[in-house]
Amino acid sequence: MRRLSLCLVAVVGALVAAPAALADGPLFVTQGGAGVATRDGAFHYVTVSAGSRRTLLEKIEVSNGQVYWWMPLEGSWGIPSVGVAAPNGQGLSRDGRTLVLASESGPYTSRSRFLVVDLRRARVVATITLDGSFSFDAFSPDASRMYLIQYTHGGTGDLTHYVVRGYDLRAHRLLPGRIADRTQKDWVMKGSPLTRTWSARGRWVYTLYENPGGYPFVHALDTVRGVAHCIKLPWEEERNQDGLYNLVLDVRNGGRTLAVHWRSGRPWLQIAVGTWRISYPRAGFPWAWVGPGIAGGLTLLAAGVLLLRRRHREELQEHARQELGLA
Repeated sequence: MRRLSLCLVAVVGALVAAPAALADGPLFVTQGGAGVATRDGAFHYVTVSAGSRRTLLEKIEVSNGQVYWWMPLEGSWGIPSVGVAAPNGQGLSRDGRTLVLASESGPYTSRSRFLVVDLRRARVVATITLDGSFSFDAFSPDASRMYLIQYTHGGTGDLTHYVVRGYDLRAHRLLPGRIADRTQKDWVMKGSPLTRTWSARGRWVYTLYENPGGYPFVHALDTVRGVAHCIKLPWEEERNQDGLYNLVLDVRNGGRTLAVHWRSGRPWLQIAVGTWRISYPRAGFPWAWVGPGIAGGLTLLAAGVLLLRRRHREELQEHARQELGLA
């Protein structure tokens, strides 16, 4: 590790450099770009090429754009990322002490490699080599376990079929079995991730996937228990899912609700965490219409609620068409 002080002319502009995708796929690897941010956003960890088969891992202070420290690495390594339009850096543990880097070889080879970096000491503490095609997915809150995506294309180059696996970082072994939604045994995980978010304590990881020709879905991963749930989303145009790029995930209501809304802020739907039921945001119940002891008023109330729900659903559909440019 080398500490750079004050003004450093030879700073690689990693925060403004265009990211280089080293391997396409559901979760891919990038060099340059914004890298992965610390929880408070004060620093970014970025990898940049340092010549033939060498990489620099840089810690960049956002407030002044300077390299806080850097460390050289043998080989070509990058930050695991999710999303296509605006990649979100992954691989940093919740406590900010551990970072996982992935080899540029990506999921196209029969062997996958990862580096585990202790950021407090700025040193590599483990090199993980796995037979098969894997990419990084997520960490458990205490960084004792990481989750990987294993591609099941069998050398065909199809990166849309895969399963989620667990890896014990303390025992240094790939855990048997796959992480799947046990309530949907016939579910085949297929698609490409667009964006993700986390619960406040980092236990749950929510990822929005597009799935042309099928239903788009949200993959909810419990990184503590090692279980997952897939929530199908009611998207009318199965083959045209370009509009999904305009959606954002947001955890609300103390972690009890996962909101799916448009980038403009307009709501689309919400998912109840635990039951995984989908509902549509609507106005509050019109209690003022209730007249005590008046049966006719209750009838009108029921009709009014149905009308409000119908109008609200029509408004949501119209908003969706506007977001997609179909209005």
